[in-house]
Amino acid sequence: ASLVAKQQKEIAMTIDLSQYKTDAKGNLIPLENIKELDLARDDLVHEIFAAVQPAVDALDSAKQRAIADVRAFVELSAEKYGVKPSKKGNITITSFDGKLRVNVAMKDVMMFDERLAAAKALIDECLTEWTQDSRSELRVIVQQAFDVDKDGHISTAKVLSLRSLKIEDEKWQRAMQALGDSLHTLATREYVRLYRRDERTGEWALVNTDRRG
Repeated sequence: ASLVAKQQKEIAMTIDLSQYKTDAKGNLIPLENIKELDLARDDLVHEIFAAVQPAVDALDSAKQRAIADVRAFVELSAEKYGVKPSKKGNITITSFDGKLRVNVAMKDVMMFDERLAAAKALIDECLTEWTQDSRSELRVIVQQAFDVDKDGHISTAKVLSLRSLKIEDEKWQRAMQALGDSLHTLATREYVRLYRRDERTGEWALVNTDRRG
């Protein structure tokens, strides 16, 4: 693979790259060999990204500044009492008129290690030993808990929800122990959420600042 990359680099140094486009496989394709519709589609995609990306980057930057500003304000407030606040924990501040609210929240990103496979094996053994007719609902719950999303990830919340089931079977209890032991905190992330109070109902409505929306 490195030899091919080196050859492509040497070729690129001897040709006019403005007359080529790189395809999804990394191959240089002459413009004259690309259909006009494919070129137009490529131009449109790049134009849209060029227009939207600065706004996405600006929103991300604004969120990070908001988190930093809220943390700084908390420290300023705590200084008046001669204490230094912890940098952990959630913070909520509200405007003087009570119409706007900013919430900075911390969330742990959790992941399972290899012991999740042991827990799943124990659970499968339980389901095999128990009669399917009397535990059919449980089988569905377990299967759904281990379903993966479109990115191939297992839902931590769904898997951990199995521990809330009141099952005294010794093997099941070992499986639940394995689940707990396999869970680790990968990282802790901070999020900022903005709320606006509905003047008619008095309820707080989340302002959508999700760039994926």
